[in-house]
Amino acid sequence: MKKTIFIIRIFFFLVCVFGSWLVCFSVKEWDQYQLLAIGIGMMLGSLVILVDIFLKGFSLRGLTALSFGLGIGALIAFLIDISPLFENGDPAILFLVRLGLYVIFMYLGTVVALRGKDEFNVVIPYIRFSPESVDSSTILVDTSALIDGRIVKLCETKFITNGLVIPQFVLDELQRVADSSDKQRKDKGRQGLEYLNKLKNLPFVEIKIHESDVSQRTAVDAKLIFLAKALKAKLLTLDYNLAQLAEFQGVTWLNLNALYKSLAPQINVGDVTFIELVKPGKDEGQAVGYLPDGSMMVVNDGRKFVGQQVSVKVLSILPSAGGKMVFAEVFEAVG
Repeated sequence: MKKTIFIIRIFFFLVCVFGSWLVCFSVKEWDQYQLLAIGIGMMLGSLVILVDIFLKGFSLRGLTALSFGLGIGALIAFLIDISPLFENGDPAILFLVRLGLYVIFMYLGTVVALRGKDEFNVVIPYIRFSPESVDSSTILVDTSALIDGRIVKLCETKFITNGLVIPQFVLDELQRVADSSDKQRKDKGRQGLEYLNKLKNLPFVEIKIHESDVSQRTAVDAKLIFLAKALKAKLLTLDYNLAQLAEFQGVTWLNLNALYKSLAPQINVGDVTFIELVKPGKDEGQAVGYLPDGSMMVVNDGRKFVGQQVSVKVLSILPSAGGKMVFAEVFEAVG
């Protein structure tokens, strides 16, 4: 993209220079001013390119808001202009007053429109016009989902091929976490950046960076919910508080934990399964492992196999506050 824009700028600059020379070539009286005309063309082309560079961060949303503000301001000034207030008076003074009206109201309209540019949903990039009843395929990703990393596995298996939208303020937050002085937070942030690069390299997943900072909203959670509503997108997050707030605001949120639990194989009494024992249990000889859905499994006579993967046979299943607790016995040590 940068290379293409650079080529276009060079082409535009040459067109300005050639156009200036062509004017002198066409008008015989100006033939002696060819060098001056070429210099003016070069200055004009350079000035326009500098303006283009200066407006680099000016988005389509901002341009639309600017146009809308100018139009509304001009309309208000015009309505006042044709009112009976300007029927009589000194023409020179009336002209100055009219000019002042247009300048003032167009300025105010522009400022108000730019401050609320994020309300212009219809010009947010990648928005498709669809009826309210149609389910949106856009997924808004927050920082916790990027750090968790399971979204990469879902995308690699092509269960998610929808458009993933990552706001710029989420990337900024992820960068702050990666730059944290706390080693644990720094590791999580860097891991999140690695997962982001993996997502970017998947050819069948469309990732778009939303540049808007959603002004006048300082809390990241509030920005995410506002943006999800504006884009009519689903919110992918592992933050429970954010998820509850999103649900209250009427925003659909995707729960990776619930998805993984629902996909985990059901364990029944008498089943034989594999599990890694990670620590000793409370009672003598017991060891503890965890199932893919997070449920704790207590294995009798498994303490000597801590740190190993073993084959176990399920003895009983008891409900608990965290879901369920499974009791088993060693069936065969795997290694």
